[in-house]
Amino acid sequence: MKISQADGNVCTVSTTQKQKTDNSGESKIIYLRGTDCVIKSQASLSAYTSYRVGGAAEWYVAPRNLEALQASLEYAKEHELPVTTLGAGSNLLVSDRGIPGLVISTRHLRQSYFDPQTGQLTVAAGESIPSLAWEAAQLGWEGLEWAVGIPGTVGGAVVMNAGAHNSCIADMLVSAEVLLTDGTLTTLTPAQIGYSYRTSLLQGSDRIVTQATFQLQPGADPAKVLATTKQHKQHRLTTQPYNFPSCGSVFRNPKPYAAGWLIEQTGLKGYQIGGAQVAQLHANFIVNRGGAKASDIFCLIRHIQHQVQENWSILLEPEVKMLGEFQPAC
Repeated sequence: MKISQADGNVCTVSTTQKQKTDNSGESKIIYLRGTDCVIKSQASLSAYTSYRVGGAAEWYVAPRNLEALQASLEYAKEHELPVTTLGAGSNLLVSDRGIPGLVISTRHLRQSYFDPQTGQLTVAAGESIPSLAWEAAQLGWEGLEWAVGIPGTVGGAVVMNAGAHNSCIADMLVSAEVLLTDGTLTTLTPAQIGYSYRTSLLQGSDRIVTQATFQLQPGADPAKVLATTKQHKQHRLTTQPYNFPSCGSVFRNPKPYAAGWLIEQTGLKGYQIGGAQVAQLHANFIVNRGGAKASDIFCLIRHIQHQVQENWSILLEPEVKMLGEFQPAC
C-alpha cells in the first residue's frame, strides 16, 4: 500500500460491526466495519483544496478520531488501495484527472491542550494553524505569532516544515505522533523527522501525522502577543493576494534570491494561462482568476520555471505538492 501525504463528514467509532455498500445513487457509499465511518466514491476534491480545482477521489473519507483513521487504513490495506492524505489542501495542486485509491482527509481530527506547567501545546493534525496562533496570543503564549497567516493544518505544517517571518515548525516542535501503515503509532523527534527548508523526511513517506507537541512561552501580556500577531497578519494581507484562490507560495526560495523577485524580474507578473495567473501583488503566487483548471496552473508553473531558468540559470523548485497525473508537455 502506497501512502502520499500532503487535507462524507461523519466518521466516528461505533459498536455496530458492519461493512455495507450503498449503490442507490451514482456514487457508492461504504460504511466501515466497526464504525459509522462513511467512505464515498468519486468525491470531488475541488472543494477540499484552496485552489478550488482538481478532479475526484476514487474513494474519500474524513475520520473524526484515531480509531476511525486506523479503520480507514485497514480498509485500504484489505482492498490494496493506495492512500493519499490531505489536510486543509492549502499547499496542493490536485490533477484534473483526480486521485486513485483512498483519499483520507485529516481536517476533522481536532483537539488541543495547552499545558501551563510545561508551556507545551499538544494539538491534533486537523487543527487550523491560524486559529491556534490566535488562541495562543489570547492566552499570552508567545511562539506562534508568525504562523497566523499560514493557511493550513497542523499535520501539513509538520510535514512540510511550514514557516514565515524567519520562523518555522522545526524551531518549536517537541515531537510528532505518526500513524504507520500497520495501524500502530510512534512518536518522532525533530531530528528523526529530518527537517530542512520547507520539507522533511515525512514528505512522500508512508507515515501520517496524527498530532504534534510544540514548545511555547506562556506568561506574556496577551495584549502584547495579540498586537504582534495582528502585525504579522496585516503584513500578509498587504503583501500577498487573498482575493483569489491560491496555494500560497508556489516555489521555494533559491538562496540568496527570493523566488518572487526572480519571477517579477523576468517580467511574468500578470502572465496568464487559462484561468491561472501570476499574481500582480506577489509574483510567487499563482491565483485562480475563475474557471481555472489544474492543468492551467500546472502549465503556468512549468512556464515560469522555463523562463526563470532561461534568464537566470536557476531552476525554481515547487513548494506546492502536485497530486495525481499531469501532462508533461503543455
